[in-house]
Amino acid sequence: MDLKEIQNLIKFVSNSGVAEVKLETGDVKITIRTTLEGHNPEITYVQQAPMQQALPQAAPTVAAPAAAPAAAVDESSKYVTIKSPIIGTFYRKPAPDKPMFTEVGNTISKGDVLCVIEAMKLFNEIESEVSGKIVKILVDDMSPVEFDQPLFLVDPS
Repeated sequence: MDLKEIQNLIKFVSNSGVAEVKLETGDVKITIRTTLEGHNPEITYVQQAPMQQALPQAAPTVAAPAAAPAAAVDESSKYVTIKSPIIGTFYRKPAPDKPMFTEVGNTISKGDVLCVIEAMKLFNEIESEVSGKIVKILVDDMSPVEFDQPLFLVDPS
């Protein structure tokens, strides 16, 4: 099972509302658990020796979400962190010749498109879930992002 197949499985489980999925294929065992509220998956990979090259690439997907929320809370608890719902490439504008979706200091409303994330040749618009003012953009344009990685800090006041 390659990394793209694992990413597709994570995306499917996150969007399906299923509480838990276990998959065993040959020497690969994967368990994905989601919480009912936020549908944030908890992923467990178990791989035998022939597949260990894929493990270092997959491990940051599991470790990054646990560390990121603590850092955001410590930095400033009054800001809302908008996070990446998928793995992919972060873009701040819809096309190279178009203007940026948003800048630091802009006021946004719930439902405004903040960026796009390209995943497997599909461009997914990421909309704001809160209204407020953009305080900080945490990712550079055209950078790879992980699932649940903080993208923007928004001051909701």
